[in-house]
Amino acid sequence: MRAIPTLKISISGVRGVIGASLTPTLLTRFAQAFGTYVGPRTIVLGRDTRTSGEMVRQAVIAGLLSSGCRVIDLDICPVPTVQLLVRERKAHGGICITASHNPAEWNALKFINAEGLFLSPGQARELLDIYHQGDYTKVSGANMRSVEPITGAGDVHIQAILHAVGALPKTSRNLKVALDSVNGAASQLAPKLLESLGAEVVSINTTPNGLFPRGAEPIAENIGELCELVKSSGADVGFAQDMDADRLAVVDETGTPIGEDYTLVLATRYILSRTPGAVVANLSTTHALDPVVTHFGGRLHRAKIGEANVTEMMQATNAIIGGEGNGGVIYPHINYCRDSQVGMALILHLLADTGKPLSQLLGEFPRYHIIKEKLECPSDKIAEALKMIRRDYADCEMDLRDGVKVLFANQSWLHVRGSNTEPIIRIVAEAETEPAAKEIVGAVYAKVKRLLATN
Repeated sequence: MRAIPTLKISISGVRGVIGASLTPTLLTRFAQAFGTYVGPRTIVLGRDTRTSGEMVRQAVIAGLLSSGCRVIDLDICPVPTVQLLVRERKAHGGICITASHNPAEWNALKFINAEGLFLSPGQARELLDIYHQGDYTKVSGANMRSVEPITGAGDVHIQAILHAVGALPKTSRNLKVALDSVNGAASQLAPKLLESLGAEVVSINTTPNGLFPRGAEPIAENIGELCELVKSSGADVGFAQDMDADRLAVVDETGTPIGEDYTLVLATRYILSRTPGAVVANLSTTHALDPVVTHFGGRLHRAKIGEANVTEMMQATNAIIGGEGNGGVIYPHINYCRDSQVGMALILHLLADTGKPLSQLLGEFPRYHIIKEKLECPSDKIAEALKMIRRDYADCEMDLRDGVKVLFANQSWLHVRGSNTEPIIRIVAEAETEPAAKEIVGAVYAKVKRLLATN
């Protein structure tokens, strides 16, 4: 099998391995392309804590200034904070420097439009056309604009959340929260937010130094230390973030991780109990969400994978909440983006309002088992693999909007698709039992593996 490339350029942005493919020259050219696309206007810039972040930041600033842009530099802050500040400062776009859940050696650029949303597929294709053509706007030294470093962006974010959902109601005992921010972009913002809401906080991995104390994804196998902290501290809930703080995983009061998908289920349960309406989730989100939405008289819409696709459908349906099954909660009253800070606030309000422990609340939902697997696959082989899946499951109901989603009986399903951010195939299955879900994923994994071995 050919080597997996270390650079990914797509409508989701550009990401790669520092020192191997993501070079200062490439970064500067992408920033020049974005400056050319937006025009000589104001761009908000922020980054996560990766050790390569300062190098990338300087290369991006150089590209933006050379194309005539003015830069508002937030330095280290979560992605949703950048998106919020684009709107607050009436900027014309933004760039987030983060590789999100990718390993430490990776970094990336995510591009934001004037509405504070990630570029739509059409907008992203325009940007890519400019990058590939290489005909960038260039201004003279006399016309170079300034870089405005600002502090306090996190406080703006906290105030927006407090304004939208309020502090927790006063009770005889404050909720206790165990927090793991993976030494990432929210290491300082998240504890401050939780305390502002009225919670007691015990934390680990909240030093914003970019040193990964665990795998960046807040999945069960990576958050064992948080689970132990919940138990040892007697916390009511545990929250785990990823490096750019758009995803949230939750641990119940027994120290058991509940699964990323149930982050959105809990947040939706709280919002719908107060304001019924439409909800949007992506195709790979648990079907446990369906009865919750139905119970409160709402309507659930399914979108293609990707925050831009979910937010686009949320706007089209006037949804009151939405998100993705990777721990991403989108609450439009604050931000049209995945925001782990918002997810924490909504779940804490749910706990305070109901007075029930998290494990009891979860017992009120249908509980399915979801298994997520990924397989390295050259980008030019993904279409062939998906064609094989369509053929092998031709007798089943399918949704082909994003890869192949196969719907089985008893709420079981399978979703196979190529990643927008990495040269991999993602395989997700959900079933009533863990062995059943593993069996579905295992069978598909083996099929794709055999296909790749023959090429």
